[in-house]
Amino acid sequence: MADNNNVIVYCEYDEGRIADVSLELLTKGRQLADKLGVKLQALVIGDKLDGIESQVFPYGVDTVYKVEDARLFPYTSNPHASVLINLFKEIEPQVCLMGATSIGRDLGPRVSSALHSGLTADCTALEIGDHTDPKTGKEYKDLLYQIRPAFGGNIVATIVNPDHRPQMATVREGVMKKEIKDENYKGEVVKLDASKYVDDSDFVVEVIDRHIEKSKVNIKNSPIIVAGGYGVGSKENFQLLFDLARTLGAEVGASRAAVDAGFIEHDRQVGQTGVTVRPKLYIACGISGQIQHIAGMQDSSIIISINNDPNAPINTIADYVITGNMEDVVPKLIKYYKKNSK
Repeated sequence: MADNNNVIVYCEYDEGRIADVSLELLTKGRQLADKLGVKLQALVIGDKLDGIESQVFPYGVDTVYKVEDARLFPYTSNPHASVLINLFKEIEPQVCLMGATSIGRDLGPRVSSALHSGLTADCTALEIGDHTDPKTGKEYKDLLYQIRPAFGGNIVATIVNPDHRPQMATVREGVMKKEIKDENYKGEVVKLDASKYVDDSDFVVEVIDRHIEKSKVNIKNSPIIVAGGYGVGSKENFQLLFDLARTLGAEVGASRAAVDAGFIEHDRQVGQTGVTVRPKLYIACGISGQIQHIAGMQDSSIIISINNDPNAPINTIADYVITGNMEDVVPKLIKYYKKNSK
């Protein structure tokens, strides 16, 4: 195959549909491919892949590689890693993107290690740009800038991979925006023979039974989020936020500090190590605004910060700031909302 040097996205596939995070990465992949003047490719590995291309073509995919074999579903590490490693040796993509999911976190390091390519996990932004090596003065054109918070979030690091390919990055669900390029976009479908890429010995693990517990919390798609930080102070005080959320028809979110303190469960965590959200209204209560938290909610349409510290970093990105104790402010919000919504 001479189809080299393109942008490829590993697409997770289950229950007949491509995962949202993969579609988000196809949107970003299309932008990167346009900037580089190359093709966008998608790779789907699994079983019963009929018609799967119709889900990805609208995102601007030029080539869909399909590797179909009953033994390739559900996901196990060795077979999927073998497909990527052997296929990438053939088609030599310059960029490979995958979701920072349990699958992507398992697969990405195996592939980058085998290909000696390097990998940046949990990127919050991806761009194309040039780089000059400060030691040698050598100039590199059109590298992938892999951008993520570093050192506990005190700085944002831009990581480049000058000499090794593919340049690999994982991204969490919700970080990139999912946008259809063209409903009628059509690329080509390339069906690959699984036996050429996977060895029988890769199937040493067989999945006998699989149980997936669906999350009961859906903060990702909630139009209003009431989020609490360490400043909320206790599990009991979080009940106030649940009361406000019930009144507004909202979901409750939290910062990592609140989750670490045991005030609330992890599946409500917003930020770099939680979920990324884009609600119409985000009410941040007692949240100081570490860079990892801001990375997960900065695209909210309206942000209201309630904090007793007028200099809290989150106030710099908030549309409205209420300086005061959450215990005083939140009951008043509930009272006035009830009064004015009748």
